[in-house]
Amino acid sequence: MTVVFLHAFPLDERMWAGQHVDPLYTIAPRLYGLGQTMDEWAAAVADDVEGELALVGASMGGYCALALARREPERVRGALLLGARPDADSDERRVGRAKTIELIREQGAEALWRDMVPKLFAEERNADEQLLFRDPDGLIGAVEAIRDRADSTDVARALRDRVRFVVGEHDPFVSADELREFDVREIAGAGHLANLERPDEFNALLQEFLAGV
Repeated sequence: MTVVFLHAFPLDERMWAGQHVDPLYTIAPRLYGLGQTMDEWAAAVADDVEGELALVGASMGGYCALALARREPERVRGALLLGARPDADSDERRVGRAKTIELIREQGAEALWRDMVPKLFAEERNADEQLLFRDPDGLIGAVEAIRDRADSTDVARALRDRVRFVVGEHDPFVSADELREFDVREIAGAGHLANLERPDEFNALLQEFLAGV
């Protein structure tokens, strides 16, 4: 079994540096540039690794994990999804995506980072700009892939007890209450990226998840 770590936007695979799951084999692909849609990303990841998979996805990476589970259901042993939701973008969120694309085009990755830090972290001192992916075209492509992703609620339901959601107490994008039909855990004091703000608590949930798959 391979543990596949799928990163959040606008970060890259370096966001998982604090997660260690020895002796299991792990990969952490960079999603930017793997295609134009979430399904193309999922296909690229699936083609890059053989055998059974345990998926660990944060936000955008969670959407990719669900797309991969839709594509390769027999290979997915389980999915741990941090700060992700199974439904598609609402009209309101799609408007927000358009504003994000405009911001990237006009002001670049650094302006995007300044705009997103308060949304990603409960405490801004936990934000590490070195983890930012800085290519504007790649960032815009990612926003488009997020915006146009399919509703994966059916996929999450099909996974049943093999899917677990993790949310930070102060996550502005998704709450534990919104995910109450699933197995959901809340990490106190964390924002959207709980693995970076509360690594010990997240790692304990990660180990518990992997022990079950």
